[in-house]
Amino acid sequence: MPDAKPLTTARVLGVAERYIYLIAGYVLVVAAGVLLLEAVIEMGQLFWQRDYNAAMTHLLDRVLLALMLAEIIYTLERIAQTRRLEVRPFLVIGIIAAVRRILVITAENVGETDLASGTFQGTMLELGLLTGMIVLLTLALYVLHKTGEGRLD
Repeated sequence: MPDAKPLTTARVLGVAERYIYLIAGYVLVVAAGVLLLEAVIEMGQLFWQRDYNAAMTHLLDRVLLALMLAEIIYTLERIAQTRRLEVRPFLVIGIIAAVRRILVITAENVGETDLASGTFQGTMLELGLLTGMIVLLTLALYVLHKTGEGRLD
């Protein structure tokens, strides 16, 4: 008679894995909700202080961060449903993160054009690297789409 212990262990681990994904998903949903609520409250306070640029920059940063969390939640949902790790959602998260950072850097540095400034040059270098990262991640998405790959079984 075969030993039932490995089969029972596999079932327990499978159930535990599903609960971990479920709990992580709920935690991220709560975090995204709190993040959006905090963004609206902070934006209202900054508008009240007439600091419109900071208000919009903060709101943009937080909303894009919430979108990243939403994409991570979607990824967790897909992993829980299919029991397979997919590469595409992670590439999308990377693209959203890079775009978020580009938009925030640009909004924070409006009006700074001193070409000799080390800060300005560092900002331009970071923007260039982020742009290159977006191009590479998009290229990776394109290649995955063309080849039909993207799952890690």
